[in-house]
Amino acid sequence: MSTTTTAPVARPAAAAPAKPRDTRRRRKLSQWGFILPAVLFMLLFFGYPLVRNVVMSFQDFSPSTFFDGKSPFNGTDNWSKVFHDDLFGKALWHTIVFTIGSLIGQFGIGLALAVFFTKKFPLNGVLRSLILLPWLVPMVVSGIVWRRILDQDTGVLNSFLDTLGLGGSTPWLTSPSMALFSVIMVNIWIGIPFNMVILYGGLQEIPKELYEAASLDGASAWRTFRSITLPLLKPVITVVLVLGFMSTVKILDLILALTDGGPADSTQTLGTLTYQNSFVQLDFGAGAVVGNVLILISAVFAVFYLRANRTEGK
Repeated sequence: MSTTTTAPVARPAAAAPAKPRDTRRRRKLSQWGFILPAVLFMLLFFGYPLVRNVVMSFQDFSPSTFFDGKSPFNGTDNWSKVFHDDLFGKALWHTIVFTIGSLIGQFGIGLALAVFFTKKFPLNGVLRSLILLPWLVPMVVSGIVWRRILDQDTGVLNSFLDTLGLGGSTPWLTSPSMALFSVIMVNIWIGIPFNMVILYGGLQEIPKELYEAASLDGASAWRTFRSITLPLLKPVITVVLVLGFMSTVKILDLILALTDGGPADSTQTLGTLTYQNSFVQLDFGAGAVVGNVLILISAVFAVFYLRANRTEGK
């Protein structure tokens, strides 16, 4: 009897494991593949206009530049002209008053409404939806409507006050002493929904057990609000105030629709001054200077926002 032997079948060699260095390299390339489009978008649509605006503030950029392409550098002449203009100081002060007044009103009323809507009652959702309407209407449309409402002779508000016997001839938008106050009130009306929605969302994240424990301990409503609600709502409050500041400090369309910076420049802000210099007086260099001041102010508060978030994260 003969025996047969079979040769062992050759198995394919196992693939060599990828080196850790190659794996890390591929991971970095894939990460940059996702990040690069966003970086290019930011450089193209934000970085280039920002750099161009800074360069323009040091140039003699006039309407003739669009035809001959000549915009010679004039050093700091544009900056000196803007900073020595009395209107710039007024516009800066009006911007401060407008921004602070708007933020206080929007945040205060928005927080009160957010706390109010945490209570369960009939038509809660319907009322919250109705309060969102000022936020959904374009700002120019809101400005035009409020200009009709606040008209001294034919406005609805003066007619209503006259019906109540409280005087119906208040020059809301035509008096230098009343115009800025009126614009602030309109902007508060527009900004309340944003503050309410964000703060309401933050209130929903606070554990209800904390309020139950405070109630069992006999804490008053004010003590509960001061010791529980405000501390836990602090990160959301920071976001609301900083984002509200950055959107309010540069408002242009609302003021143009209501007063166009008047009367007697009483509602002129840095935003409207940028528009006036660039597109009314066609002094693009001076307009770029005021725009750079606005960018610098916004950048300072953006840094504050990032630092506050980093502190909260720690």
